[in-house]
Amino acid sequence: MSGPPPDAEAAEPIHASPLARRAILISAAVLFALGTFGSNIGPAWVDERPAVVLALSARNRNLFGSVPFIDPLPYAVLGFVRLFLAGTVLFFLGRWYGERALRWTEKQVGELPAIYRWFQTGVDRAGWLLIILMPASNLVCMMAGHRRFAPWRFVSLLSIGIAIKLVVLWAGGQAFEDQIRSFLNWIEDYQWWIVAGLFGLTFLQSAQKARKSAPDVLHEIEHPTDAPPSGETK
Repeated sequence: MSGPPPDAEAAEPIHASPLARRAILISAAVLFALGTFGSNIGPAWVDERPAVVLALSARNRNLFGSVPFIDPLPYAVLGFVRLFLAGTVLFFLGRWYGERALRWTEKQVGELPAIYRWFQTGVDRAGWLLIILMPASNLVCMMAGHRRFAPWRFVSLLSIGIAIKLVVLWAGGQAFEDQIRSFLNWIEDYQWWIVAGLFGLTFLQSAQKARKSAPDVLHEIEHPTDAPPSGETK
């Protein structure tokens, strides 16, 4: 059975200052909210305000769909910074909160425990490759923090992975520029109906999840310690 990476520390939550823990939780919440808004508004804004869309959410469909409407430099800068911020925040979330953060994420995305075990095994055996190939994966970034990748090593691999991702999606967007423009023209008459539907679906999904997770998150922001709320059971 393979263990953690050679430069990894024991997979126990690292004690950070209350201010740092609170800041990382708030940062994660803000990035999630901005990303959700950017993903939903993308169909309407990606051709008119591509820079705004990328600053809000650098998801694959936004990166791919914005290529015909933005210059390479702002595309690279906005895409890199947005992905790097998200990856770094998730890394420290996993590093400082360990198993609790991963269980919470697993509950939110509805993945089976087998997925969690696969990611843990994958990070232990070839974490460097997963980070490069999947730099935007929430679970990969959090698992890298949880399994104690050295921060400098994670940042280096994340930067390489993001750069490769941006080059590939830029090339793909150029190759399919006509198709992207045609699709956006096709949905132009009812793009806001699509946006409204996406927001409605997001609201329904988020409302259900918030009822389960909001008390724990708010408690941790107010009392950033390793101890779970008094009503939490294990």
